[in-house]
Amino acid sequence: MSHKSNSLKQLALQKFKKNFWGVFSFFFIVLIGFISIFAYVFAPDDSQYANQMHLAIHSKKPGYNVTMLTMPSKIKVKQNSFDKLFFGRKNTDTEIPISEYAIKDDVLVYKEYASDGLEGAEKTVELNIFPNNSPKDFIQEKTFLFGTDKYGRDLLSRVLVGARISFFIGFVAVLISLLIGIFMGSVSGYFGGKVDAVIMWIINVTWSIPTLLLVIAITLALGKGFWQVFIAVGLTMWVEVARVVRGQIISTKEMQYVTAARALGYNDFRIITKHILPNIMAPVIVISAANFAAAILIESGLSFLGIGAQPPMASWGAMIKDHYNYIILGKPYLAIIPGLCIMSLVMAFMLIGNALRDALDVKS
Repeated sequence: MSHKSNSLKQLALQKFKKNFWGVFSFFFIVLIGFISIFAYVFAPDDSQYANQMHLAIHSKKPGYNVTMLTMPSKIKVKQNSFDKLFFGRKNTDTEIPISEYAIKDDVLVYKEYASDGLEGAEKTVELNIFPNNSPKDFIQEKTFLFGTDKYGRDLLSRVLVGARISFFIGFVAVLISLLIGIFMGSVSGYFGGKVDAVIMWIINVTWSIPTLLLVIAITLALGKGFWQVFIAVGLTMWVEVARVVRGQIISTKEMQYVTAARALGYNDFRIITKHILPNIMAPVIVISAANFAAAILIESGLSFLGIGAQPPMASWGAMIKDHYNYIILGKPYLAIIPGLCIMSLVMAFMLIGNALRDALDVKS
């Protein structure tokens, strides 16, 4: 039996490997996951939430170049390397876009950047605020590969950091939906009768409420925030899992190996967890991939409505909300770039779901 199970797994794996789009989507999702975990390593702006604002250079096109003067702060912030790696650097320095500068005697004279042909203000600062009285290490050319948003923040950094929310909400929401859905579906399908009637009533009531409306209600009840959105989305996605598990168990519980397990005196918990669930996980895996995509879209919708991840957190949905007006103002990339990110990640999960469905189909 073990050899049979292993051979079926190997056949499914071989079929999956032959599906180009499935394999491509798998590696794409792994890449996005890696980037989302180590976002601050790849982001040009590694401050917390990539929230370094430069209002003088707002809404600039991709590839924009500017000279940036960094004014060191006297405030010393203690931050360990782990916190800096995964949660960003607590930046107390001030970055100022400048158009020109000169060192005269013991002062640095610089002219602030001004767009639209305006003349920037000329200011001076003493050299002793810089280590070793050398300001040249604090003046450098900075390139914004994706341009800047309406607050002058680096759009590439915001996109990279925003991937964390969109990616991890899929894992948390799917995990919650699996825990609740498998439990409810197993109990309903295995025991039947009044238990099944009560659980099906709960499922039908939950199913009848529009998903986005239910998420909004749960979010408002739990409060706005990072984890509240994760929980709210997860609590609305268990219904589909429960219905699939219930249907599979109803058709499986009369199989001979289940009858044999009962004859051997195994309790219901062992029969469900050790004998039934391992044999019905194929459709659950496929629906979980679809739920990943749905969770990303729901979170993006919530952020667009302003009840998802709250500022200054970077979120793809919130970035679209902040910049959708710019589509008609000649700067559509501010909304299109995060929109393409959402589309590509959702498409990857849908493609891998289709590939898993084909690979796990025993009839083909």
